[in-house]
Amino acid sequence: MDNRITAVYGRQSVDKKDSISIESQLEFCRHELRGGSFREYTDKGFSGKNTDRPKFQELIRDIRAGLVQRVVVYKLDRISRSILDFANMMELFQEYDVEFISSTEKFDTSTPMGRAMLNICIVFAQLERETIQKRVTDAYHSRSRKGFRMGGRIPYGFDTEPIVMDGVKTKQLVSKPADIKHIKLLYEMYAQPEVSLGDIARRFTELGIQMYSGAVSRLTLTKMLRNPVYVQADMDVYEFFKSQGTTIVNDVADFTGVHGCYLYQGRGMETRALDTLAGMTLVLAPHEGVIPSDLWLTCRRKSLANKVYQPARKASKTWLVGKVKCGNCGYALVATNAYFGCKKRMDSKSCEGAGTLKISDAEALIYQEMAQKLRQFHILHSSEKAVANPKVTALKVEFAQVEAEIEQLLASLMGASDVLISYANVKIQELDTRKQEISNQLADYATQEVSPEQLVRISELLDNWGDAGIEDKRVVADSLLNKIMVADSHMDIQWKI
Repeated sequence: MDNRITAVYGRQSVDKKDSISIESQLEFCRHELRGGSFREYTDKGFSGKNTDRPKFQELIRDIRAGLVQRVVVYKLDRISRSILDFANMMELFQEYDVEFISSTEKFDTSTPMGRAMLNICIVFAQLERETIQKRVTDAYHSRSRKGFRMGGRIPYGFDTEPIVMDGVKTKQLVSKPADIKHIKLLYEMYAQPEVSLGDIARRFTELGIQMYSGAVSRLTLTKMLRNPVYVQADMDVYEFFKSQGTTIVNDVADFTGVHGCYLYQGRGMETRALDTLAGMTLVLAPHEGVIPSDLWLTCRRKSLANKVYQPARKASKTWLVGKVKCGNCGYALVATNAYFGCKKRMDSKSCEGAGTLKISDAEALIYQEMAQKLRQFHILHSSEKAVANPKVTALKVEFAQVEAEIEQLLASLMGASDVLISYANVKIQELDTRKQEISNQLADYATQEVSPEQLVRISELLDNWGDAGIEDKRVVADSLLNKIMVADSHMDIQWKI
């Protein structure tokens, strides 16, 4: 007699009125079992895109331990939406002689026909998912080429109002006169050859002008100067973008010097750089531009010549470059002459700064702290075992939740209206941005692990600090230090170990 258990698995990504609850899933499975006993494994708030789910992993462990005779689910996509994951599961079930039953689809892998039908349904389930994803992408590019506003942050100087385009409700930009005055001042100042972005930022700070409810930064100004949403697009603007390799949707005759433009990332582009126009898509927008084309082009060409982002350069003044930050505003402290200075204060005087901090004094103190920290690290790790970082665990949970929400949005687009697809596009972009942020944070934590070989190298460099070069010292700083917050010459060191 087989004493192994029957396992019932249920999964629900998020609570929705039109989605079946875990309780309802279990009820279907109970009916399938005709009252037989079973053990529940349920995951709530997890996507079916992968198998990284707590209770599902517990089920796998029980299968490998020989405890499970069969697995019953409400529907096969409760297990996984991936063909590869499901194929691996089927191999595991066969290896441990475990039957798989889908209560609503009537699949029973104890029969050859059941196994064949199961594989066919998995293929079509993944095809449906990929078709939905392609439909969302196609809808985004189709609407952007028609002049629809595709979401994102509203450009400074504008608000939005509802309109109907091609029978579809959407929104268009409307100018805010008080803010447009600041935009015009920005372009007029930057058009002067001797005026820099720093000059403008400082002048705006003196005038009390804020953008997006914050102090003006050079990066914010750069984005505004390069955004064609403000230009009164005419034939000169058309020729400029054409010469840059931009895909222009509208005919040249449509560029009458009235409307602004939307600039979208082209299909297939992986990144969007501020100074890259090749491959981008330009389309006339329904709103009126506010900056004459000759003035806009003068500023645009000047900003193309003045690169905001410089390639990485070797440190020449201090090995602490990139590590020290202003404790008041969070901006980097820049090494000037023999002292550190707040970059934001230099740009616009909108920060009181971090006080007076001599570079040599900071280096001497940080060296002593690093040497002491490394000694403590050796002592702790010789007697303690590593434990899971709770911050990493929380990030992984949030990552799974974001993935689940994206999946639900994609699933909701089957047969959705144009308005719903437009809304979903914006929401998916926001979620994808957060997903990337979490991935970057997890990557940062992954790089904080110090190998035994690195510890040996760091110890050697610290022991011979006086003979070490600036690049070797930076290696030590990068391995041990996350960042150093400085305020009123007081330093708060945040460690990686």
